[in-house]
Amino acid sequence: MAGYPNVNAANKYARDVVGGRIPACKWVRFACKRHLDDLVKSKKRTGKWRFDKDEAEKVCRFAQLMPHAKGKWAAKAELIVLEPWQKFILCSIFGWLSKKTGQRRFREVYCEVPRKNGKSVLAAVIGLYMWCADGEFGAEVYCGATTEKQAMEVFRPAKQMLTRTKKLVKAIGAEIMARNLSIPRDESRFEPVIGDPGDGSSPSCAVVDEYHEHPTPALYETMMTGMGARDQPLMFAITTAGFNLAGPCYIHRSQVCDMLNAAAGIGDQHNEEQFGIIYTIDDDDDWESPTALRKANPNFGVSVSEEYLLRAQANARRYPSRQNAFKTKHLNIWVSAAHAWLNMSDWAACGDTSLNIEDFYGKPCWMGVDLASKSDITAVALVFRDKVESPEGSGKYKDRWTVFCRSYLPEGAVERASHNQKAYEGWVHDGALLTTDGDETDFDVVRDDIHDLAELFDVKELVYDKWRATQLAHQLLKDGANAVEFGGGYHIMNMPMREVEAALLSGRFRHDGDPVLTWMAGNIVTREHKGCLVPMKADEGKTNMRKIDGMIAILMAMSRALLADAPQEDTVSEHLEKHGIRTL
Repeated sequence: MAGYPNVNAANKYARDVVGGRIPACKWVRFACKRHLDDLVKSKKRTGKWRFDKDEAEKVCRFAQLMPHAKGKWAAKAELIVLEPWQKFILCSIFGWLSKKTGQRRFREVYCEVPRKNGKSVLAAVIGLYMWCADGEFGAEVYCGATTEKQAMEVFRPAKQMLTRTKKLVKAIGAEIMARNLSIPRDESRFEPVIGDPGDGSSPSCAVVDEYHEHPTPALYETMMTGMGARDQPLMFAITTAGFNLAGPCYIHRSQVCDMLNAAAGIGDQHNEEQFGIIYTIDDDDDWESPTALRKANPNFGVSVSEEYLLRAQANARRYPSRQNAFKTKHLNIWVSAAHAWLNMSDWAACGDTSLNIEDFYGKPCWMGVDLASKSDITAVALVFRDKVESPEGSGKYKDRWTVFCRSYLPEGAVERASHNQKAYEGWVHDGALLTTDGDETDFDVVRDDIHDLAELFDVKELVYDKWRATQLAHQLLKDGANAVEFGGGYHIMNMPMREVEAALLSGRFRHDGDPVLTWMAGNIVTREHKGCLVPMKADEGKTNMRKIDGMIAILMAMSRALLADAPQEDTVSEHLEKHGIRTL
């Protein structure tokens, strides 16, 4: 094979990204730096991996023999021309081999790319290559998704590419059916799969498209477990960002981030057989800037036009209801709901993992208790208030809020969870989610914990939801707690919600980075009633995947804290306006 133009372009791309000549977020920089570092390591006798230029070049040349399947390029019958970033991904996946076995290094691949950047074309090419050009006898390639329409987004362009490449069809003896591509001589097949495929398959390659839409990891895990009989299978997940921070895709993404951090010398969770790349912007980037568009979209000016992105960005700036959709689909920023209440970047900025609840022993606080049904999450929150100088100075001081939350779930509910089980299990393991024995929440455990907390802190009031906590409140009253029933109309919840918004923006809000509370904060969407915010779950009345109990407990406690120093003659709105909180 004379020359390696694609490999050279891929390596140049990696050098340009690391050198800052191509704008890229840290995850892309880390992926490129890992590749360059491994090239150096591969020259040493102790290195486990080697980079095979022939294998890397082969897959790129195969890709560029395929015709475009849609758009203006398909209309002109043009062949695919890989961009440098696509060459980097393909060369990385197929070029790295084990020195010991000669088999491919990477078995799991995670690519997160914004919309309109040609990710389905890349997935279709990989599926076709693994089906007919990888040398796997009886190859089984599946493109899986949650719906038939989504599964066909990869299968359809693959089928169209094959149909328009007559020489390839003849050479391999392919048979092309509506929902199946096959090679009769060795029974290789390529077909779409919808939902949970069940056991029995032996995939050599599985393409999981738009993984963020999967409510459970069932399809992914079934495909992975079915690959045991294959020598060098490939699990290829390609997706945009999404909204569910407790879903399998975000959990998988977090593992990829840990791996990339470790490869860059930050942390130790380095999975050497996993490849990941995430095109997005960095935390300190301005999402409203034109630079952000180029940074997050690797096919900027190619398959996605500058004009299109600038128009979408302008609409998101003009209409707040469109911001989260724009951020997830065009900047690959994960948010927790399509119309979320809080900006999760602001929430993250107010997280402080060095906060220690023991440092608050003896200090005054307000406690909120949100009791769920016996098989759901119960939350107990502590809200502390102190004064900090306002940003404008001049000796003015404003309230600063520090919150901690305990979340409880019965063990049986963790085992039965249909959507959030993996997240629950991880949080239980890390101590972020507390469990009680059995299939129902043991409220005696909650009561005992509340009693213990009351001994450690100066609890001014214990605020409870009148709809569920009446019995517990009566018990706590007998214990000597100053229990206060929460209620009084929609405007009561508006008060703390407006204050949380303002406090987050000005840095007057602190939490300890509790992942369960962060998930819940992102799950709140709002509707307005007579100018007042009303909190709701993002999936209200639907799957009930998202929980908001911890944030409700915090808001209940804050509502009482806000009114604690109000003179008797003040009305609610007068008192709040004195504190700079917008009301009707």
